[in-house]
Amino acid sequence: MKNERKYMTDWLDQVAWGSDGLVPAIAQDAETNTILMMAWMNREALQLTVAQQRAVYWSRSRQKLWFKGEESSNVQTLESIHLDCDNDVILLKVKQIGGVACHTGRQHCFFKQLKNNEWVVTESVLKDPAIMYKNHER
Repeated sequence: MKNERKYMTDWLDQVAWGSDGLVPAIAQDAETNTILMMAWMNREALQLTVAQQRAVYWSRSRQKLWFKGEESSNVQTLESIHLDCDNDVILLKVKQIGGVACHTGRQHCFFKQLKNNEWVVTESVLKDPAIMYKNHER
């Protein structure tokens, strides 16, 4: 049983976890290839992501697991998972339920573009955050 358990987690041991026990995770829309967001994962978050086939992250601000969509209903279901060449970045290819990945109500978190040395908002709000989080504090 001990060897079987070790075999089941060997893939986790191959991740180059940071000194804080975290690894950056990029969520990409599996259909459009749009980069939706970047978050952090600890070992448990990555295990749960694979087990539940939905994105689970580690919230550094709240110091707890963050099941994407638990407050906003904007769940990310897992299509595939990838590890970069240095084993220190996770790429999740996901189906974004509701079309909104960002807590600001936009499709993705990368909605500011540098133009003439100024950050310009380039994406519209699709869903009012006050409605998404009406029963939760942000």
